[in-house]
Amino acid sequence: MIPPARRPARRVAAHLTRSVALLLALTGCAGGTGAGAGDVTSLTVLDYYTDGSEHAQWGEMLAACGRTAGVRIEHTSVPPASLVPRVLRQSSSRTLPDLLMLDNADLQQIAQTGALTPLDRYGIDTDGFAEGILSAGTYRGEVYGLAPYVSTVALFYNKDMLAEAGVAVPRTWAELKDAAARLTGPGRYGMAVDGSATFESSWQFLPFLWSNGGHEKQLDTPQAAQALRLWVDLVKNGSMSKSVLNWTQADVHDQFAAGRTAMMINGPWRIPALNEDEDLRWGVAPVPVPRAGQRPVTPLGGEVWTLPRSASGARQEKAARVLACLTDSSNMLTLAEQHFTVPSRPAVAARYAERDPVMAVFAESVETARVRTGELGVRWPRTATGIYTAIQSALAGEQSPEEALRHAQRIATGD
Repeated sequence: MIPPARRPARRVAAHLTRSVALLLALTGCAGGTGAGAGDVTSLTVLDYYTDGSEHAQWGEMLAACGRTAGVRIEHTSVPPASLVPRVLRQSSSRTLPDLLMLDNADLQQIAQTGALTPLDRYGIDTDGFAEGILSAGTYRGEVYGLAPYVSTVALFYNKDMLAEAGVAVPRTWAELKDAAARLTGPGRYGMAVDGSATFESSWQFLPFLWSNGGHEKQLDTPQAAQALRLWVDLVKNGSMSKSVLNWTQADVHDQFAAGRTAMMINGPWRIPALNEDEDLRWGVAPVPVPRAGQRPVTPLGGEVWTLPRSASGARQEKAARVLACLTDSSNMLTLAEQHFTVPSRPAVAARYAERDPVMAVFAESVETARVRTGELGVRWPRTATGIYTAIQSALAGEQSPEEALRHAQRIATGD
């Protein structure tokens, strides 16, 4: 959820009340304790859930899981951009928290420093997790982090606008270009994406790159150029505003909610805000693909929970019990419902999708979603920088997609 940049407001009232009742009934989610574990009465937890309702929801869940482990939780949230620098400082000074949340794209960097503990040392259950999701918390063959839930992106569309224009929900790139053109009119564009000079833009481009056979290891390929050409053509023909160069995912949402764009690429974390407008009739579909019959390959977003190394085995054992509780099937379902995300165990996700057709689109996309760091590991940020640099240059008309991606490849390789 990220996704990439965080974080929108979340709904809390009904789900929070129900989840607290559920959590208070828990009888324990992990195994026994080792010598001295009973002497640990509190644990520190660090994440980047600074939004008020989101922080409250996670605070309740952490507190309840803390009670199952017999500890009090000291919960701290910092802004997303501050988390990794803080973790690196604390790692150097050996003052890391007992339980640490990381964006899955950052796990490789932190695990490489030796700051984290492999989870199998504490018998944490990883059975039933989707393979791709499990890989998000894996570094050099060992699992260092688990995600209670994950997310990805899809195509949101305004039902009324499509019906008025007689436009079907686009499934392919050709249909997307045609639909966007027909939906464009005075005061309204047909399509919007995040084309900003941030990792959010790279994140939104990946479904187009990957679904066309492109690869993050080699950006200057015909497949990558075709994907970028699609975005360029949408801007050139007036179906997409050139202002997307400055729009974040939140800005794209605002344009959609205000009726200034008929379709957008975004994630499920936008659903609570969309639901607040009773007059807005919207739907969700998979990200359009190059050819009919394909399944989109989207990026896997979400956060993993990790156990930083500690001189105290007793504290680590208690923290492991809390982490196991957070990733218990019933709790991951509660969290997914609260945060409009997809449970990390496919069996749980399937039950969730049956109850919520909107989330079924995201649950299906998650099945084939890929981890951003899966191929490049700690080198992903440099490649992501190359991707958004190419997007900026190509959409601004400064370079052709081919030229922009050749430059991106040089950034990615450090040449």
